[in-house]
Amino acid sequence: MKKSLIIILVILLIDQSLKIWIKTHMFIGQEIHVIGDWFILHFTENNGMAFGMELAGESGKLILSVFRIIAIILIAFYLAKITREKVHPVLVISISLIFAGALGNLIDSAFYGLIFSESAYYHPAQLFPEGGGYSTFLHGKVVDMFYFPVIKGHYPGWFPFWGSQEFIFFRPVFNIADSAITVGVFTLILFQRKLFPKKPDQRPCEPEGEATVGGN
Repeated sequence: MKKSLIIILVILLIDQSLKIWIKTHMFIGQEIHVIGDWFILHFTENNGMAFGMELAGESGKLILSVFRIIAIILIAFYLAKITREKVHPVLVISISLIFAGALGNLIDSAFYGLIFSESAYYHPAQLFPEGGGYSTFLHGKVVDMFYFPVIKGHYPGWFPFWGSQEFIFFRPVFNIADSAITVGVFTLILFQRKLFPKKPDQRPCEPEGEATVGGN
């Protein structure tokens, strides 16, 4: 349990510290080129899920927030259960990463609308503004900043649907919490046989030479 708590606290600390810095020092759409044109801090916000995906409208936002709360509670119970059992340590690490990432983005959704002014173009947001925040509980926006446009180009003119349009890989903008969830999920997928071994068949074997019921 101690290692799990350390992982969760470290992820939350890094995630929230970076988000608060971005929110209070950058305006929407502003970019800082960290390494050339392929590693960029690009400030954007979204109403929904990881990597900028979202559900439309206020009702969609509320549904997503409630679903996230339920998922976090279930993950917390499962994490508490496996930390008391003799499971592979990688399983505990993976679930801890997923829990920390989900909680990190929930903090944005639940509280950022209450404690920040609206982020806008050409000026950063203010923490704890006098007039109150830009939204209500569970209606805050998730802060994203990591952008890796590793490959840029254009689709060929003959390409269906997107012919001659710009192509960027990797286009989604994400944050530390999204990364933690992704690493945790991929680790579970890659090592599922080790993390979830099949239990041996417990059925008793029939002794050799024993007559079957009704036999001679």
